[in-house]
Amino acid sequence: MYFSSNIKLLRKRRSRTQDDVAHAMEMKRSTLSGYENEVARPGIETLIAFSKYFNIAIDTLVKIDLSGLSESQLQQIERGYDVYIRGSKLRLLTSTVDSDNNENIELVNEKAMAGYSRGFADPEFIKVLPTFQLPFLSKDRKYRTFRIKGDSMLPIPDGSWITSEFVQNWHFIRNNYPYIILTLDEGIIFKIVENHIKDTGKLRLISLNPLFEPYDIEINQIREIWKFIHYISSEIPEPNMPKEKLVEEVHNLKKQVKDIQTKLNI
Repeated sequence: MYFSSNIKLLRKRRSRTQDDVAHAMEMKRSTLSGYENEVARPGIETLIAFSKYFNIAIDTLVKIDLSGLSESQLQQIERGYDVYIRGSKLRLLTSTVDSDNNENIELVNEKAMAGYSRGFADPEFIKVLPTFQLPFLSKDRKYRTFRIKGDSMLPIPDGSWITSEFVQNWHFIRNNYPYIILTLDEGIIFKIVENHIKDTGKLRLISLNPLFEPYDIEINQIREIWKFIHYISSEIPEPNMPKEKLVEEVHNLKKQVKDIQTKLNI
């Protein structure tokens, strides 16, 4: 049970003294001190009072060791992304920090892509990934950079590096915005997303390249979601093809495929 250490940690993160918190909660300072030092055990009414004061669920206060979370995870909980309040599965991201306790940006290169699908939650796997910092990104959020493969997201070139922000609450996924998604079957994919979680429990994944058909994926097939921030590539994107020309090219390709199928009696 982590109640004592958690309320002490949360109090200090708010820069509150024991007198401040005791006064706000209408209890004696000695009573609060007893809770923080495990001299006294709180009853259910006291647990409810602390839950309301910190806006954190009782289960989180009791069951989760908040001192073991990264700064970005703590801030997510303090901003209201508390899994017990929301009734969702806890998504505690395995992360690393630098010597100044700042969140690293881990680099998931081509060599690590296959292993990431299995080791994304393994601290031993994450800590050996290359890391770096980008000073223009917020220190309050968690970022990771992935190398994408394939041409489904052209004009973003094959081999580009996609830096993305970890998404804690999937209900806040923006429609028609790009995301990195870690799936059970396909591994790491990069797509434009339509959010249908509320209605169907699914996301629709759309490629920028019109030759690739959109498809749906159940959220229980997803392990992580990262919101696109920017990409880095050594290639200059090809100029956009006029819409009419693009439609014509797609039509011709479909006709060619149909002719081949006819010849093969498919």
